[in-house]
Amino acid sequence: MATLEQKLQDLLQSSVEDLGCELWGIECQRVGRYLTVRLFIDKEGGVTVDDCADVSRQVSAVLDVEDPIADKYNLEVSSPGLDRPLFTLAQYARYIGQEIVVHLRIPVADRRKWQGELEKIDNDMITLIMDKQEQVLAFGNIQKANVVAKF
Repeated sequence: MATLEQKLQDLLQSSVEDLGCELWGIECQRVGRYLTVRLFIDKEGGVTVDDCADVSRQVSAVLDVEDPIADKYNLEVSSPGLDRPLFTLAQYARYIGQEIVVHLRIPVADRRKWQGELEKIDNDMITLIMDKQEQVLAFGNIQKANVVAKF
């Protein structure tokens, strides 16, 4: 069964791409009585405020017509930022060799939070290096992951 985020990704992908942007990912989060639907967009050279506004207008029109969300919701469109969230294995692959932080659904070795250099991806397993030791984590067990911003 597809999650709401997956359904929205399928529904909105082409509309965002038609505007010259990549739909990086979608987060849905309940805040009080409302659902916040957060779209992260990216493009070569960076995302502008105008890009976010254009995508917001286009996506709002699609959501009004298709009506895939039963609850009241707020739509937010933004850049993924420097500490960008990672949603797919293909996105993880772009950041091999960089530091990421991972929050797990189910603890591994009594830990839910792991931070280290992303060494490799093998099928649906990711390998982090921390203190010169490898830790292999299942992609399906990852609740959220972000790139660690370096300044």
